Amino acid sequence: MSSIPTLTTPPTPSFQPSPSTSESPRLTSLIETLHLQTHIEGGYFVETDRDSHRVPNPFLLQEAIAQPAHIASQTAQGKHLTRAASTTIFYLITPKSPLGAFHRNRGRTVHTLHRGRGRYVIVHADEVMGSYDEDDAAAGGKDGKKARVETFVVGRDVEKGERLQWIVDGGKYKASFLLPDEEGGEGSEGLLISETVVPGFEYEDHDFMRQARLERLVTAEQAKELQWLMRKDS
Repeated sequence: MSSIPTLTTPPTPSFQPSPSTSESPRLTSLIETLHLQTHIEGGYFVETDRDSHRVPNPFLLQEAIAQPAHIASQTAQGKHLTRAASTTIFYLITPKSPLGAFHRNRGRTVHTLHRGRGRYVIVHADEVMGSYDEDDAAAGGKDGKKARVETFVVGRDVEKGERLQWIVDGGKYKASFLLPDEEGGEGSEGLLISETVVPGFEYEDHDFMRQARLERLVTAEQAKELQWLMRKDS
C-alpha cells in the first residue's frame, strides 16, 4: 500500500543501471544527433532556444525581501535585472540514466512529450511554504500542514490517462523516472521531451530538494517512499 495518492503500491524504479550499463545503439545515435550532454539532474539535455527578448526579472522582488543587502549589491552591478522571455530544451532519460532527481525552478515549465513513457512526482511545496527561500527548519505549512503530492504517467495512451503535455509552476518540486515503453513490458528506448521555461531558465533559479526539506514537506511515510528520487549528494 502506498501513502502517495492514486498509487496502490509505492513507486519503484523500473530500471537499475550498473557501471557496465550502456546505451542502446538507437539511443546513442539520438544523443549524438541532438548533441545532448549529461544533465546535473540525471539524464541528458541540450538547450535549443533562448529568446533574445529580455523581460524584467519577476523574481527580483522575492529575493530582495529575503536577502535585501545581497540583492542590492548584485543589482548595483547590473545583475539579476532581466531574464530571457523563455528558454527551451530537449530532455532525455534512458535505461542507463533513468532518473530526473527532485528539483524545482522559479519559472513555470511547459513539458511536451516526443516519445517514451515515464512517471512524474510533484511535491506542491509552493502551496504550504511561507516563501520560496524559507529555510529547511521552517519549510512546511502552518499547523503542521503537509504539501500535496501528485503523480502521473506521461505517454501516448491518453485514453488511460497518460499525458502528452503537462505544466509545472514555479516553486513546485518535481522528479521523473523512466517506465517501459509498453505497460507491463521491460524495455525502453528512452523518454524524450521538450521543456519550455518562462521566464527563461538560469541556474540561479534552480535548486535540488534537500533531505531536511523533504521530511518537513511530506509525511514520514511519503518521505520514505520518495527517498530514492533524491539526488545522491542532497
